[in-house]
Amino acid sequence: MLTPSRSWTRADIAARLPDDHARAWFAEALADATRAATAPQAPPAADPVSTATTPQAPPAPHPAHPAWQLRFVTAGRHCGQDAADAVRALLLIEARPGTKTLTRLYREGSAAERRAVLHALPSLVDGPQATPLVDDALRTHDTRLIAAAVGPYAAAHLAPHAWRHAVLKCLFTGVPLSAVADLARRAAGDAELARMLAAHAAERTAADREVPRDLRHALTLTGTPTEEP
Repeated sequence: MLTPSRSWTRADIAARLPDDHARAWFAEALADATRAATAPQAPPAADPVSTATTPQAPPAPHPAHPAWQLRFVTAGRHCGQDAADAVRALLLIEARPGTKTLTRLYREGSAAERRAVLHALPSLVDGPQATPLVDDALRTHDTRLIAAAVGPYAAAHLAPHAWRHAVLKCLFTGVPLSAVADLARRAAGDAELARMLAAHAAERTAADREVPRDLRHALTLTGTPTEEP
């Protein structure tokens, strides 16, 4: 799978697409997204008092959703499933939708579309208003969705309690802790995380199950290394 990276450019992604047809479709999709980002905003609503007495032109027809959003949905069909996450994430970054649109795309989307929204959050949302999307992904058992949820946006905006449980969710579901952005920074000196990790390690030991290397590593990052069995 082609995992999106904040440092990738459109040229990086285009070079990884399967054929010229996919690259042409990708270029057209990005053009649609760029047009949406630079299009003038709709005018404010008219004064209801004045509109009651002044004839108004009928509103111009418009599609239910912009063209780039339709391309967002069909990216896997045109660019291949391996590249679709990266393509969709870049479409979002180019279109620069607001949190309301991101939330709708996430809620209505497939697992693949939801991953793309999560990957794009660090580039599109400055504050914690999109954390409900991260929380929703962390309630699933989809390991690829969980891995997307614990990226840079979660590192920057999840509250300590929620972030600690995100780390534990990765351990429970087998998502490598290398997926957790800024793990070392956020784990450093976190006594409560150390307590939770130590309790999880003790439960596994009591059940005669191996303590994963990732768990030991996370404990070390907190400043509370575990003993070797």
